[in-house]
Amino acid sequence: MNTLKIKEVFPKLSNKKIDSIQKVINGDDAKPKPRINMTTKDPSRTQIIISMTNKLGKRFTKDSASHITNINCILKNIKSNICADYISSDNKGVNIVTNNVASSSYLQEIEKYVKQSLNNNSNSIATPRLPQSKSYLKIVGILYYTDNSSTRITTEDIECILKNTHIFNEIVLASRLRIIKVLPKLDMAIVWIDI
Repeated sequence: MNTLKIKEVFPKLSNKKIDSIQKVINGDDAKPKPRINMTTKDPSRTQIIISMTNKLGKRFTKDSASHITNINCILKNIKSNICADYISSDNKGVNIVTNNVASSSYLQEIEKYVKQSLNNNSNSIATPRLPQSKSYLKIVGILYYTDNSSTRITTEDIECILKNTHIFNEIVLASRLRIIKVLPKLDMAIVWIDI
């Protein structure tokens, strides 16, 4: 209904009242519509990350609906306030998304279930953990070529150096590090590390 028709039907109403009626009809109330921010793709604290081989991860996610049901039963039995929503896998392992942040006791119960369901107690399944902070480290001034040759420095070289440095003892890499050459004619590089 437009403003002219409202004025015809209610000729004695003030313009202010007609505007308020028009807003109600069109649904334009004073509250702004909520915006959903979907820009982040990184893990949130409600995810449980279980590192395992790609083969085991695919095997576990094949029957993810029953695993979600079983995990929720286990969490309910220990009087937990969290529940698992869904399971996804990537090349590093399995992510279990929950409605709340899991405590260490809940992580232990989930670890027992995952190892039991895969019939695997070996070291190929890591202890479940929550994502680390979304931080990065930028290292500048790294030589792009090793030993004055044409061989580029690799991510494995940088990871080996980081593991041998006492500063990085307790730090877990969130993703593969990236080596970027500064300029085409310069033999310097920048290393980006997500931790």
